[in-house]
Parts: sequence; structure tokens; C-alpha cells
Amino acid sequence: MAARTPFQYNRLDVNDAAVLLVDHQTGLLSLVRDQEPQKFRNNVLAVADMAKYFNLPTILTTSFENGPNGPIMPELIEMFPDAPFIARPGQINAWDNDDFVAAVRATGKKQLIIAGVVTEVCVAFPVLSALEAGFEVFVVVDASGTFDDITRQTSVDRMVAAGAQPLTWFAAACELHRDWRNDVEGIGALFCKHISDYQNLMTSYTTFTAPRK
Repeated sequence: MAARTPFQYNRLDVNDAAVLLVDHQTGLLSLVRDQEPQKFRNNVLAVADMAKYFNLPTILTTSFENGPNGPIMPELIEMFPDAPFIARPGQINAWDNDDFVAAVRATGKKQLIIAGVVTEVCVAFPVLSALEAGFEVFVVVDASGTFDDITRQTSVDRMVAAGAQPLTWFAAACELHRDWRNDVEGIGALFCKHISDYQNLMTSYTTFTAPRK
């Protein structure tokens, strides 16, 4: 029997990670059916807020904005007015655009946190290309959307087989944060903004830690 290769847990590292938000465009968003629209939008904005909270380099990109794909979500432009924004004229795979790849390499980071629409194309294609280029890739599945559950699962399976790690935005934030004792109020505010029930935890914590009169 062949020796089993020991598992190595490659964690997200706040000092070595960048966020790529790929093709969150108004036209493409209308295609997302594997998640409820408002919940999906919340998850996308949660990734954006996570990137800002951890001060991660963030790159925005769109494809064929003048066509049916439509413009990028306006909230993302408002949140990242100074971030690289690569409006690809037509390349379906963002990695086929030299400006996009140059922006990714310019971050100097080896870990890429990627989310986008649609999952099997706009996410999977650059994920596979980035893996081939030697990056560690983490796919935020709940901030990526597509037509239906089977399409999402097939897409995730393909990326995992190539070496990508799928996770949710909450898992990504927790892995980056590492220790609850680090700025509990700040990370708590991030979670409360995007997980309504998390406010109950923070209320309990605040009550428990408040000075007794």
C-alpha cells in the first residue's frame, strides 16, 4: 500500500492574502439562482467589508460592461475607490487579461481569496489559472453565484480537484482573525452587520463584561 501523504493545513494569512472580486455585475447578478438575492448581495458585501477590516489588497474586475453583463455593483466602487479596477473589454477568463494579472502580482501576496459571478466561469477559470501560476486559492462560495445547486457543486468540485480551498466568508474572516481576543468589538461589528443573529452574541458578551454597579 502506498504511503499516505500527510495532510498540511494551509491557513489564510492576513499578511499574505489578497481579495479578488470578479464580475459582480448587475446583469450577471440577475442570473444567480442558487442563493436568495438579498442574502447573496449581503455575502458579497460581507467579503468586501472583511477585506477592508483586515486591510487586504483588493482588486475589482468586470467583463464586457457595455454588453449584457452590465456595470459592477455600485457599492463595490464606493467601498474601494482607490483599488485597482480592471474593466476587461471581453476576456471571459480574468487571468487572460494582462492588466488583471499584473495587478494581482503587484500585491505581492501568494494567497488569493476569490469570489464572483458566475461560479463555473468567472470564478472557476481564474481560480484554475491562478493555481497553475502557483498561487494558493480560496474560493468564497457563498459570495459566488450561479444558476442552480448542481452547477455550483460541479464548479466547486472542479476547483477543489485542482487544489483550491472552498469556504464561506465567515470562515475566511475567522481564519484570518485567528484569535477572538484580537479586537472582539471590531470583528463583532463586522459579523453583526452581516449576520443578524450575531447581535445576540455581542449583546450577551457586552452584558457579561460590563462593569458591575
